[in-house]
Amino acid sequence: MTGSPKVLTASAMVEVPFHDVDAMNVCWHGHYLKYFEIGRAALLRTFDYDYREMQASGYLWPIVEAHLKYVRPATYGQAIEVRTQLLEHENRLKIGYEIVDCASGTRLTKGYTIQVAVDAATQELQFVSPPVVFEKLERVWGR
Repeated sequence: MTGSPKVLTASAMVEVPFHDVDAMNVCWHGHYLKYFEIGRAALLRTFDYDYREMQASGYLWPIVEAHLKYVRPATYGQAIEVRTQLLEHENRLKIGYEIVDCASGTRLTKGYTIQVAVDAATQELQFVSPPVVFEKLERVWGR
């Protein structure tokens, strides 16, 4: 491959629901992982490897690490965009996230998650991503 590295991104819009905020009208910190999940699913769908396809391919992909940095709070009714980017795929799926306010573009939260492949039949950790990941990404990047 020549030229710049291939980048895969996606985004998802979320309106912060009432049940996600506390008495101070601030989104509870644990809900940001739920918003990351919404963005992660959007990213996985861009290369046809969402959770159903993962399971059908014979691999489970548990989250083994999550990192979040809270910059500004999200509040009830706020329209936010969850931006995702595939950072690594060779040995694990490392996905980067940025949550921004839709109106101003102001960053609210950033972070990343790491998922590893586990053979569904044997429960053995895979130290290299299974071939299906490379095949699906090449279909997208080959366009």
